[in-house]
Amino acid sequence: SMCTRQELCEPEKASLICGLLRQSPPGEFGQVVHDLSALVQDDKLVRQEAARMGACHNKNNFTPIQINGRTVLLTHYNNLGGNRFFDPQHKFSFEFDHLRGVPSKPQLHGVMLDEGELWREALHKGLKAYVSSHFPVGNCCVFKKSLGKRQMFVACIEAHQYQPSNHWNSLWKSDWTFALTPFTTQVTAIFLLQIHYFKHANLHVNVSKSVSETLNVIDQSQFATDFVKFVKAEDTKFHVAILENIQALSEDIWGKNLRRKLPVTRTFMNWNKLLNDQHLKTSVSNTEVPL
Repeated sequence: SMCTRQELCEPEKASLICGLLRQSPPGEFGQVVHDLSALVQDDKLVRQEAARMGACHNKNNFTPIQINGRTVLLTHYNNLGGNRFFDPQHKFSFEFDHLRGVPSKPQLHGVMLDEGELWREALHKGLKAYVSSHFPVGNCCVFKKSLGKRQMFVACIEAHQYQPSNHWNSLWKSDWTFALTPFTTQVTAIFLLQIHYFKHANLHVNVSKSVSETLNVIDQSQFATDFVKFVKAEDTKFHVAILENIQALSEDIWGKNLRRKLPVTRTFMNWNKLLNDQHLKTSVSNTEVPL
């Protein structure tokens, strides 16, 4: 049947719902689903699309979940299909309901304890120590994949602050990919920072960056140490660049676009003289302050 202009067809509705769900900022997916349910008035369709898009949202954001007292990241790298994921560190898999946000059906997930697995565990241990000391609430995991005879590793870091009561949510994530090859390996990383501020405004900040570096591969201990040093150095560079850019952006917006500049008189005010003239027994610094 043909759709009237007022009423959208179900595929068109589904497409619009997906488009809006895809734009959900980190930490706000459930709220977007709730709002769409109220708007669309078709609970079944919203839930159907939300289950599908929720899987993408969680995997893209390295969503951490709690199961059996462990924290596990949901990513594309530990996705077994059929909404099952595995934890390489504690060797079990589980099912995850992306709509309800609930894990279930845990079972053992055997992993061959080969040389690659020993390297993965050494990298995980080093990375976890770094993340624990440098992020207020951070999570990480190292995953291993075999591509032919090559062992590929992906290290994922996730740190978020979701504070809807203070009108902001934010996510910092990065992934670090490399092959285990003799002598040297190329490490490629992608960073993403997302901030959503929604008090008296609707401000979205997305910052991404990619880096690449060749590291020496001598043994497990040396490489794990050098890898964590590299992660720390690049994290720090990214952090400093963000602070500098936000400062510049802030000055640019307030200084040029949103508000006229305050007059600059280029005169100096001697606060001590002013206070003495007013017979106030208050001591302040002798430094002259430009107005």
